[in-house]
Order: sequence, then structure tokens, then C-alpha cells
Amino acid sequence: MQIVLIEGDGIGPEVTQAACRVVAATGVKIDWVKGPAGIPAAERYGDPLPDETLEMIRRYRVALKGPCTTPIGKGYKSINVRLRQGLGLFASVRPVNTLPGIRTPYEKVDLIVVRENTEGLYAGMEHEVVPGVVESVRLITRGAAERIVRFAFELARHHGRRMVTFCHKADVMRLSDGLFLEVARTVAEDYPFIQFEEKPIDNVCLELAMDPSGFDVLVMENLFGDLISDLGAGLIGPAGPGGGLGLVPGANFGTQYAVFEAVHGSAPDIAGKGIANPIAVIRSAAMLLEYVGRPEAMAKIERGVAGALQAGEGLTRDLGGTGTTNSITDQIIKHMGA
Repeated sequence: MQIVLIEGDGIGPEVTQAACRVVAATGVKIDWVKGPAGIPAAERYGDPLPDETLEMIRRYRVALKGPCTTPIGKGYKSINVRLRQGLGLFASVRPVNTLPGIRTPYEKVDLIVVRENTEGLYAGMEHEVVPGVVESVRLITRGAAERIVRFAFELARHHGRRMVTFCHKADVMRLSDGLFLEVARTVAEDYPFIQFEEKPIDNVCLELAMDPSGFDVLVMENLFGDLISDLGAGLIGPAGPGGGLGLVPGANFGTQYAVFEAVHGSAPDIAGKGIANPIAVIRSAAMLLEYVGRPEAMAKIERGVAGALQAGEGLTRDLGGTGTTNSITDQIIKHMGA
């Protein structure tokens, strides 16, 4: 089986190699085809996301991606945005669940954030009207809205989930979110066996902070999804910088292609030191294995992660230990067979 591997930059090569080790330990044989992206690609090809990398994904259909640096306010356009738009990866899926051995204020978090990936403010439609005045267009179309809401309901049905929550701000953005909400209500009628609720995004934030156990599958537009995804990571991670970003997996799905990636950044300040936490990328690789028809391999990895965290040995600094990328990877592999 051939799958594209985008190592990225910063800590990307370290954490993706850890993920490859864990995947190999499941017994699933994968021929990783490396596609350049990030700062090294920009330096070599003049483009942080060369066309050849996009063509690799189009050929092999599935990719595992490490974090890539995106300059803030200047430089090149986000690699993630280009991947999503170039490959039609319209659905971002980020499972958020509490893990053993991690002390948090919440004990029973088990939710999935489904984010529309191609429209909203992140469509990148902005321009300077006059000097000092910039206008950004928040694009919402009926077709994309229906596609993402139906995706959320199908995901809930496939995974035996009980409820889908549509998050919006239709009381303020009456046309854009009003259209999205109208579509969500219509799609929900096709799934009478799944509970449907609609909530303003500010209420959702409040309720997540108070008691996240009441949520199951949440679906929303692009910007809201970006924020709620990181908020969710904070709910299940340890105290300190980064919270749970080192633990939460992620995936981006289109009709033909899928790219699996962690939700955290490239952390250039610790790159090359061998101390990065690889769990988020490892769990993203587990999602990849389920996608390609190997759910038993995914279960092995999740068992290994849970066992390693519960044992508390070899943990990286963000998890309260003094271990390294290799030591936590060794522990995960050790507990996969337990």
C-alpha cells in the first residue's frame, strides 16, 4: 500500500517518523512516498507546496502530513488552505476525547468537531478598498453547506453517535449563517434517528467550558471550526502551553482524497532536539489506518497511546515527563500488544 508522507518542517520530520514507526509496529505494511512541503520545499523549489506534491496525493489518494510553518501576516499562503482548496478537502474532522493519565477538569469528553474547510472567511477573498480599509468576504454557499452538514450526519450514523449540534451566529449574520442554518434544518429531516440541535456559537463556547459532556458531533463553518477545534484540545490536555494540541488527531476529507494531520504547529523552537510529543500525529495515522480499511490497527495504536499515558513512563515535557520523542514512541509500541 502506497501512501504519501509529508514530513513538513520544524518538528514535523521527527513526529512523522515516530508515527511511521508505530504504524509499522501494527503489522500494516505501507510504502511511504515522500512529498516535499514547508520551508525546505520553499527553499528548494521556490514554493512551499510544489505541484508535484499535490499530484502525488491525487495519484495515491491518501496522505499523512506533519506540521508546516505559515508566516503570520506575510510570506506565502497557508499550505493547509492550499491543500484543502486544491484537493477539495471540504471536511475537517477532529475527535476530542479524554485520555487516561491526563489530569483535566473534565472526565467524560467525547466529541467530534466537523468543520467546513473551503469557504467562510478562510476562502481568502479579501482586498484593500482604500488605504487603511480592508474588506474580507465571508463566503457561504448552499451546496457547500449541505455537503458539510450531511457529512456530519453520515459520520454520526457510521460511528453510532446520538446527536448533531449545528453551531451558528444567525442572529447577527442573518443572510450567511441564516442560509447555513436553513440548510442544516433541511438535512436533519433526512436523519430522524439522530437528534439535532442548533446553538449560537457563543453559547457553545460557554457550555463547552462549563460541561463538554453534553456534546457529541458539532458541525460549523470554517472560522468557528478552527476556534472550537483548539478549544476542544484545551479541554482534554494538561495544564500549560499547548494544552491538548499534542494529543488531538485530525483529518481532512474530500470526495476523492484524504489528508491526515495533527492540529498543532511546527514548534521551531524545539525542532531537532528530539523532545517533541508525537502523539497527535500518531493518532492521526491511526485515523488513516481506519480510513484505508484497517480498524484493528487503529485500535492497536489507540490502546498503545492509552497504555503509555496511563503508565506515565517516557512522557515528553508537555505531558509532565522528562522523556523524548523516541521514549514515548517506544512506550506506545510496548503497550500496543498489552
